[in-house]
Amino acid sequence: MRAGSMSRVVFILILAASLLGAAASLRLYLTDGTHHVVREYEVKEDRVRFYSLERSQWEEIPLDLIDLKRTEAEFREKQALRREQIKILDAEDEAERAHRREVASVPMDKGAYLVDGEQIRPIPQAELKMETSRGRTILQVLSPVPIVPGKTTVELDGEHSAFIITTDKPEFYVRLHDEQRFGIIRVKTEKKKRLAQTLNIVPVSNEIYEEQDEVEVFRREVAYNLYKIWPEEPLEPGEYAVIEFMPGKGNIRVWDFAYRPAGKPGK
Repeated sequence: MRAGSMSRVVFILILAASLLGAAASLRLYLTDGTHHVVREYEVKEDRVRFYSLERSQWEEIPLDLIDLKRTEAEFREKQALRREQIKILDAEDEAERAHRREVASVPMDKGAYLVDGEQIRPIPQAELKMETSRGRTILQVLSPVPIVPGKTTVELDGEHSAFIITTDKPEFYVRLHDEQRFGIIRVKTEKKKRLAQTLNIVPVSNEIYEEQDEVEVFRREVAYNLYKIWPEEPLEPGEYAVIEFMPGKGNIRVWDFAYRPAGKPGK
């Protein structure tokens, strides 16, 4: 169970216990300012009959010794508080059910998914090509990357993605393959190809530094290695991708898409 789910369950149990405790006892105030702790009471002509929780028995007391106004006012306050607490319990319960529905709606397969209204659409993982001074290599996932000192570009064939979205504030789910970095990037269009990432490989040490044009995004953890992401600002029309990679390792997975405003096809 996720930490957030566990804390909600603990909160509900504590609140439920407090409700049961509040419902089980009342204060029957006397005119001298003292009170009896009672389970219930009833007014019978000139007397008040009550069940004492202190002595576990029914007792009676003259009505003129009871501060009935204060007793009833506190009872109404407790009833109002109890109704508000029940609303909180109901809201927490609905939030937990909604969370479970959300997690269940995302396929278990690792990858990126577009939220399209009530549907969750999988985005095809892109075939990647790595270009170095020694030529091009086709790889589905760059891991491990061939160590060639200098610059290596990670590319996708074609100038436009076949996966089109028409909203400038898309929402995605990302089910990670591992605990890695992920996000949305802008993809640079060149002649007959798109550039996703540049790897700078340092000679001798073979250290790898990634460069990509990242979009600022909001992230929300939904479950272990499952996140929902969406851009902080509306996207400009163009080519993009959801990516997952391990910094310094040269591996990357890409799910490419293009944003085209409705009614405005890409060039």
